[in-house]
Amino acid sequence: MTTSADMGKAKSGSLYAARKAIYPRQVEGQFRRIKWGLLAFTLAVYYLLPFMRWDRGPNAPGQAVLVDFPHRRFYFFFIEIWPQEVYYLTGLLILAALALFLMNALAGRVWCGYLCPQTVWTDLYLAAERWIEGDARERARKDAGPRTGKIWREKIAKHALWLAIAWWTGGAWVLYFADAPTLVYELATFQPGISEAYVWIGILTFTTYMLAGHMREQVCLYMCPWPRIQAALTDEYALNVTYRYDRGEPRISLKQASALRAAGAPAGDCVDCGQCVAVCPTGVDIREGASLGCVQCGLCIDACDAVMTKIGRSARLIAYDTQMNCERRRMGEAPIYKPLRARTIIYAAIILAIGGLMSAKLATRDDSRLSVLHDRNPLAVTLKDGSIRNAYTIRFANMSGEPRRFLLETSGIDDVEVEIVGVEPDAQGRMIVGVGPDQTREARALVTLRGGRKAKRQTPILFTSKDVESDASVTMRDVFVIP
Repeated sequence: MTTSADMGKAKSGSLYAARKAIYPRQVEGQFRRIKWGLLAFTLAVYYLLPFMRWDRGPNAPGQAVLVDFPHRRFYFFFIEIWPQEVYYLTGLLILAALALFLMNALAGRVWCGYLCPQTVWTDLYLAAERWIEGDARERARKDAGPRTGKIWREKIAKHALWLAIAWWTGGAWVLYFADAPTLVYELATFQPGISEAYVWIGILTFTTYMLAGHMREQVCLYMCPWPRIQAALTDEYALNVTYRYDRGEPRISLKQASALRAAGAPAGDCVDCGQCVAVCPTGVDIREGASLGCVQCGLCIDACDAVMTKIGRSARLIAYDTQMNCERRRMGEAPIYKPLRARTIIYAAIILAIGGLMSAKLATRDDSRLSVLHDRNPLAVTLKDGSIRNAYTIRFANMSGEPRRFLLETSGIDDVEVEIVGVEPDAQGRMIVGVGPDQTREARALVTLRGGRKAKRQTPILFTSKDVESDASVTMRDVFVIP
């Protein structure tokens, strides 16, 4: 039964847990080196990619990766995506999701630990913080003690460096939406007409500074949905950073362990030094079991290996493993590792299938397009001589870097005449439409059935756009309506 005293305590208690400051200690080892390498690679790609050039000819932008909103194009090296090809973006999003699922099935939250932008920029901010203020113990001592002039200077220098990194992060992002060297010059010289660029740089500067500098592990613990999704997708064979309690327990100091072992009593390899917790960027004690706060970065493995090496014991007391294998070893059975199983094979097969279909579609796609839209009001018109006329809106797309001429022809109905409003027929009476490089052109086509010949109320009609020079053609189907 709930008493009034209990209710009073509940009312006075806070529903929000105040953040505990975390000072992750610097560590060296195999996984730390992997993280440094991936950090350098991903940041280099992000910051430098907008400046890479790619020659697409005289009538196309020369930036390798560009999101060109004014012309509604996306350029990625030799690939050019038009708005009509948004399904490629859909395919990429599906591939990204499946790749996350596959990584989770193989090694848990390996994305979070090594490639997530929050992890990468937090690592960069921590490196800047250590460079200016020192390692974990020194930073904790400075934060707990009185503020001296030296400490204030270090704090100001740290936040100035953080803001500089955040500013360049926001600046690099907007460079993907305009020619990078030109935009850098315009930003540096405060050219008019680019106020939106300053706004977006400001927004991204603020978010980077807050998320990587101040919120850090709070983003992983409370804001990011992936830990909850990942927990529902994992299985017993997925490798995760695991404390091998079958070997580590019971925890005991090195001196006591030596005495117990000399007496023939059991003693675990864990000496309860706490180094695995000291290096964790989210403050998780991996020895307590699986946790949503663990980003699977492997730094606790490096810290534990260093301690095991110093005391002359085998490394990998903490390792990428499974709880099932810990139990099997504890029972005297051999561990089981199954990277190839139904889940991983299905994910990989779907990724290959979708990737293959997208690659084949890109390799075989035409560099011209045709769309046809029948007028809705009226669907058809009867002329004075009894002829029937239907009107269509035709859009020609030239996806190449050179100007082209397209011949419009119809088939499927005999005795029809085609007229394009604003286009004069050539000497042979052909309707030819010119389209500029990497452009579209909309035209109104009038199709007339002479003589009032009887026909079905809706007769299929084919429109063919044929390149005059190369004879490459595209055909679209519509209907010719008889009133």
